[in-house]
Amino acid sequence: MKNIIILTADQLRHTYMRKAIALNSNIRVLKSFCEAKSKEIYKNIEKNDNDESQLIHIKLREQSEKDIFQSFVDLTADESNPVSIKKGDINSDEVIKEIIDLNPDFILAYGCSIINPPLIQHFKNKFLNVHLGLSPYYRGSGTNFFPFVNNEPDNVGATFMYIDEGIDTGDIIHQIRAEIYFGDSIHQIGNRLISKIAYTYIEIINNFENLVDIKQPENKKDGLYYKGSDFTPKSVEKMYKNFENGLVSKYLHLKENEKCKLYQNPVLIKE
Repeated sequence: MKNIIILTADQLRHTYMRKAIALNSNIRVLKSFCEAKSKEIYKNIEKNDNDESQLIHIKLREQSEKDIFQSFVDLTADESNPVSIKKGDINSDEVIKEIIDLNPDFILAYGCSIINPPLIQHFKNKFLNVHLGLSPYYRGSGTNFFPFVNNEPDNVGATFMYIDEGIDTGDIIHQIRAEIYFGDSIHQIGNRLISKIAYTYIEIINNFENLVDIKQPENKKDGLYYKGSDFTPKSVEKMYKNFENGLVSKYLHLKENEKCKLYQNPVLIKE
């Protein structure tokens, strides 16, 4: 039995993730610290005078998450021992002490604030993070949004890594690429990936002793770096225009031309 702590946020996809992981019979979640970040996405929209294109995009995302995750969240037992905390309190002395005292085998991060050095140093090589994006190609914020803006759907995926003190620069454990099918919207692709992330996190924990060291990117800061302020009305409009112009079908017809190399752990590759 592996004892873990989960550091996450409070949106529906985060709730789905912690509950799904906690249901695995080989994993015991000692506690889940859930930061209040559900309204954070609206801050940039307010700066743009509540732009309609951004609002519609976020509302569509929220509805898509409800369609995919709500029934699971409502109908399954919660074995993740959640506690709600304010944004940023994940780095408070009180929370850090509690985590150290609980002495988990692993800490899993998904969607929480940037972690300060004391906790990272204490749990070196036991502190795992999933980055929604493929590092080092896309780092920072919106890393599974901007590949669609840039017509690079092969760069949509997730990177499981050890947390270090940089931003998305920890040693990579494993990467998965998003599964894309004809007729998909950006939200269907994203939610399907989140489901796959939960399975992969469980596989990483249950096979941790068998993981092998994999060759890391030569420069972990190569690629594109985006901030929350880069999520603009113009970027939203360009992304939807790309979908209207056949982004998905073009990608599927030319899939053998994927340019983005994945860093994958042999133990976790499914035939």
